[in-house]
Amino acid sequence: MAGHVRKGRVFKSPLAATGVLRIENWIKPDFPDLLWPALVLAERGNDSIRQFAKWQKAVQGALANHGEAASVAELLDGRLTHLARLAERFPEAAEIVVEEADRYGLLSAGIRRALASYPFRPAPWLVGDVEVTVPEQPELELIRDALISVLRDGHREALIKSLRTWSTVQAGTFRSDAQTIEILKNYPGDLANRAAADTLVRASWGAHKAWVTVQDSSHYDEAIKWARVFWGANSMTSRCIRKRELESLDDAHAESLDGEPETQAASSAPSDRTEPTPMPKGGENLRRFSMDVLASFVEALERAPAHLYENERQEVVSGLVARAGRDLIAVLGAPDLWCLEHGAHIGRMLVETKIYLHWMAQQEPTIYRQFQEYGAGKAKLYARIVDEVPVEARTTGFGESIEELKHLSHNHDVVNHRTVDTRDTFAEGKSIRAMAEEAGLLDFYRQAYSLSSGVAHSEWWSVETHAMEPCLNVLHGMHQIPSMSLNPGGNVELATSWVDQFYSLVREGLRILGTDDDAVTAAFAWLNDDDPSTTTVDEGVTP
Repeated sequence: MAGHVRKGRVFKSPLAATGVLRIENWIKPDFPDLLWPALVLAERGNDSIRQFAKWQKAVQGALANHGEAASVAELLDGRLTHLARLAERFPEAAEIVVEEADRYGLLSAGIRRALASYPFRPAPWLVGDVEVTVPEQPELELIRDALISVLRDGHREALIKSLRTWSTVQAGTFRSDAQTIEILKNYPGDLANRAAADTLVRASWGAHKAWVTVQDSSHYDEAIKWARVFWGANSMTSRCIRKRELESLDDAHAESLDGEPETQAASSAPSDRTEPTPMPKGGENLRRFSMDVLASFVEALERAPAHLYENERQEVVSGLVARAGRDLIAVLGAPDLWCLEHGAHIGRMLVETKIYLHWMAQQEPTIYRQFQEYGAGKAKLYARIVDEVPVEARTTGFGESIEELKHLSHNHDVVNHRTVDTRDTFAEGKSIRAMAEEAGLLDFYRQAYSLSSGVAHSEWWSVETHAMEPCLNVLHGMHQIPSMSLNPGGNVELATSWVDQFYSLVREGLRILGTDDDAVTAAFAWLNDDDPSTTTVDEGVTP
């Protein structure tokens, strides 16, 4: 994390570490409040912003008798909530605003209907007597165009956000440095200077909003309430759209051009596969190979002399390797799981097992009994927890499950004196990361374990990548929705890496146990068999 500022185990970029940085999505809280000018620009084009400037000047002139030019100018920045405040402060303002908006063509029938499609909007008087109704296709398309244009076009966004600046300029209350005034004096007509001016307008708009919020933290509360209504209404009047739906419509349209009726083609959108992923080429022998490796591991242990007086080490090492092999073999029979999303637990388990083996091999031999005692203590704890389930909630076989857990934890015929250790790991709470570092496997942990662990623990980046997709309905504000497309799996390279890792665990386990070399050689003689009818090793596996 070079270049980041560290505080404990938290790393921040230098800018974020200052505490000043605040990133916001203005679309969600502010676009609904600026919906009126956004609709006008979507319907009539960018030049219509000049009509807004004329409207501002006319309204200011009509309200000049109140002697509050600065207040009026601030409330004519295009926000619906500010128009509502203007009408509350000056009773005649509502009629003047509408009259001047009609004069300058800012309230067409389409814009009135689009605004009226939202209930509980600020300044409802703006659209006159238009009844609130569910928006029809023309209104939805106009609102969509208004939203997508400010998302894609930084210049249009700047034009809308410049309304406050122009209003204060016309009221004579605008104050700024000479450089800013020089950049803005011919805006937006000066094409050569437009990009810089757009950036300045957007930045100053955000800075002014932040300043107002500092002065009055509740200033934009009504705007936020209205924004919640706006986005909530959109969710009820239009549905989410998935990428595959658009693709199916494109396919349907293409088929219709070839002579098939478009309605019929559109109804035949592809559905998710229901059959398991077929065995991919190159992965046919991985499962058989892993089964043979596990069998040879067991054979080597049984051929060689065993340490039966202190048997914990052999039990733990062989048990961990066997468990890894069994999990891997099961997954290798289902190519659907050959991907990071569904197979993360395999990669995580293989790395964890390797760290355990290497770390325990560096400790006193008593660590193996400690490992077993810790696990048996957990069985005792689980039995107690499960026994708390009410009698009425217990299903058939529940009692047998509790007895099995008790049996696994019992360490005496008369007195069960098993200790329960609730620390995070068997190594007196030492983390798997600390074990990896002590075993010289920290890079292995960081590069292989952390990623798989993030998937297994459902960290958001993993959920977002694998289980979510963006809703393509722009009226829904770029939210994400659960994906309906399954991960195809079948990643032979990933599955092969698991097999490679398992093979290395087997050989490492035999080395740690000091298994007789002749027994190992005999058990794995099949790897050197030149007879193609008996060898099962896949070309991708490197024993």
